[in-house]
Amino acid sequence: MTRYEVLDRLRRAGCVWPEDEADLLIESASDEQDLTLKTERRAEGEPLELVVGWARFRGLRIRVREGVFVPRHRTEFLAQQAISAQPDTVVELCCGAGAISASILNEVPGPVELHAADIDPAAVDLARSNLPADANVHLYTGDLFSPLPGRLRRTVDVVVANVPYVPTEELAFLPSESRRHEPETAVNGGPDGLTVFTRLVAGAREWLAPGGRVMAEVSRRQVPFAESLMARHGLRPETHIDENLDATVVSGVTTP
Repeated sequence: MTRYEVLDRLRRAGCVWPEDEADLLIESASDEQDLTLKTERRAEGEPLELVVGWARFRGLRIRVREGVFVPRHRTEFLAQQAISAQPDTVVELCCGAGAISASILNEVPGPVELHAADIDPAAVDLARSNLPADANVHLYTGDLFSPLPGRLRRTVDVVVANVPYVPTEELAFLPSESRRHEPETAVNGGPDGLTVFTRLVAGAREWLAPGGRVMAEVSRRQVPFAESLMARHGLRPETHIDENLDATVVSGVTTP
């Protein structure tokens, strides 16, 4: 296929940024047959990131695959909050492809001891491929804090988690790309969207060092409950908003 043919197919499929997508498809294709296949996959609604095999996240190329949540640009703000804390010891829960962990290792100066976990073994395997083999990285499969070694209690500077926060009744309104190609467990936050967030906050304090913080992405309307939950568990709530990314992060800082 020529670039014109790729562009024409993407435009007819209704892609919003056909020129940019065409260039990425052409770059990723191994030959003309592969380009034709990838163009059709994209035109039929498969997420571009899955078609080319990676997602851009804070300047990094993060490998992605079918069945694992694709990191969003919005979540770069959550990664920024974790990086700004300049942590020595980090735990990323619900790590998915490991984009936040990779950003922390790439941008925090000095050595970082990083622990990442996800309930899905496929996500953990993918995260392993995205994290440098020579870094001080430990990966676990399990639910939230459950797989972490006990030695980490009261030592963690940052617990960061991109937990699912879409209310169950709103899942039907998600883009079809997400509904068709990503696991529901990665986005379904329960009746109010905060089921996993609530468990995260309830378990965080025993793992955090003095002055440590737990942080997660939520929707703007969920902020009042998220802040009150932090306070109930002895954490000082802080909310940070990035209007450009339409991103909201609620943190809880340990207090004496």
